[in-house]
Amino acid sequence: MANYFIIGGDGKQYGPVTDADVNQWITEGRLNALSQAKGEGDAEFRPLAQFPEFAATLAPQTAAPATITLPLFKAGGNSGRDTVLQQVKGPAVGLMVTAILNMVLALWGLVKLLFFRAGIEQNYAGIPQLNDPQVQHWLHLLNGPIGILENIFGLAVSIVILVGAIKMQSLRSYSLAFTAALLAVIPCLTPCCFLGLPLGIWALVVLNKSEVKAQFE
Repeated sequence: MANYFIIGGDGKQYGPVTDADVNQWITEGRLNALSQAKGEGDAEFRPLAQFPEFAATLAPQTAAPATITLPLFKAGGNSGRDTVLQQVKGPAVGLMVTAILNMVLALWGLVKLLFFRAGIEQNYAGIPQLNDPQVQHWLHLLNGPIGILENIFGLAVSIVILVGAIKMQSLRSYSLAFTAALLAVIPCLTPCCFLGLPLGIWALVVLNKSEVKAQFE
């Protein structure tokens, strides 16, 4: 006898349950063709309509939708998606704030290096320990090509995090949302790494929940 896991109308995962249980819940109106489920050996959740073994039980619903008798599994309801939207809202907004702060810092870094570079190097010139020619050479690179590339890279990463966070908030493009969370976690990849680290971990924890994965388009 096959076993299945079900995502309820409250967004929570239930199971394992037998195919007989699933058929009974369909008959009672607790599940319908759009309800998310997966077998024990499946990697992802999918609608019950894609399971041939439940086609006969689901067939009468196309003619006369069953009456909802229990709140656990809501036929045609959006409470599961609404619950997941609430779960992703916090970390998604946090990643957006992090991305915007990163972009501001990266842009300011570029402005300083492009327009105030002489003033920066002049400040270094007053420090005796930095008057060594080799040190001056490295400072020139850090405040020149290397610094510019570093800020451009930080800006690009920030844009990816911002776009991924927006997709996460609307439950679209799981891969991009996961990438944004992962980039935020990598230490010192962006200027606001101290802020991105906890928020990125929070986002990854939420994104790894099966009921959250099931709601992404």
